[in-house]
Amino acid sequence: MIEVVMYSRDGCHLCDEALEALSALQEKVPHTVRVIDIDQDERLKKKYDQDVPVVVIGPYTLRAPIHPQDLEITLRALKDRQEKDAALDLAIQRGEISIPVSWGKADRFSLWLSRNYLTMFNLFVFFYVGLAFLAPVLMKVGWTTPANWLYRSYGYVCHQLAFRSWFLFGEQTVYPRSEVNLPGVIPYGEATHLDEADLLSARSFIGDEFLGYKIALCERDVSIYLGILAFGLVFSASGRRIKSIPWFLWVVLGLAPIGFDGVSQLISQPPLSLIPFRESTPLLRAVTGGMFGFFTAWFGYPMAEESMRETRDFMEQKLKRHQAQQGTVKPAAPELRM
Repeated sequence: MIEVVMYSRDGCHLCDEALEALSALQEKVPHTVRVIDIDQDERLKKKYDQDVPVVVIGPYTLRAPIHPQDLEITLRALKDRQEKDAALDLAIQRGEISIPVSWGKADRFSLWLSRNYLTMFNLFVFFYVGLAFLAPVLMKVGWTTPANWLYRSYGYVCHQLAFRSWFLFGEQTVYPRSEVNLPGVIPYGEATHLDEADLLSARSFIGDEFLGYKIALCERDVSIYLGILAFGLVFSASGRRIKSIPWFLWVVLGLAPIGFDGVSQLISQPPLSLIPFRESTPLLRAVTGGMFGFFTAWFGYPMAEESMRETRDFMEQKLKRHQAQQGTVKPAAPELRM
């Protein structure tokens, strides 16, 4: 059934005439009419204020003055178009008509990406975290130039404060501020003889052969990305069948812990100092960061899979049609898994 939409307004005699003409054509070309008052919508009023009546019939738009003959021609044109489209669809379904299906580089890339996006994500996170661990390794073996390049690169995305970082190859794995008061752990100020309030020196301090060398990402960032990688590997091992967690669980389990730990620390220290001074511990940073990364990935990866699955199914069907037309049906390329 054809639907006719007419934009009108009260007191419009041309609108009434158009409605009468449409009613007279009902038997010749069956249709429904939906009348919309433009004065009830400011956007429509601005668009059609000087043009009413405006009659929309499928892809065709008629503006005043509208003659009955114009309406009949337009209705018949749309009816013929719908009948031809229906006949074409039926012929395609029956296999009577074969529409050529192209398959190019963009199609191949879309199919490849929809199959292997998760592996790409996992590899990216793996190398992103891995290079942060590589920096102290390079310092340890004396390759200071590439190590410093890595530290500078990660410095654009992380604060790299030494008292909130993990250390490798030293006496301790962490050197927190003295306020943390970890039993048996030498605090940052005592170990480095640097002022714990001097953030610039804490940021630039990489370490030494006795204390070890810090990882190029802070404790919380390391845990966030390891959490993302952990779920990515679990999701891949499950065949990408794990469903997304509800948003409120992501808020409770992922966002709230890291938000409380980070924000309470932030507002307790200068220049805000809104609450008594508080410095989070390495364990809390690791746990809240890991939870945030893991549950964020659990929330987001399955939704990405839904979108990619639609693309994958569509492209695989397109490839099958193309191969059938070419007479060269080939086995599907294996997916990368990580």
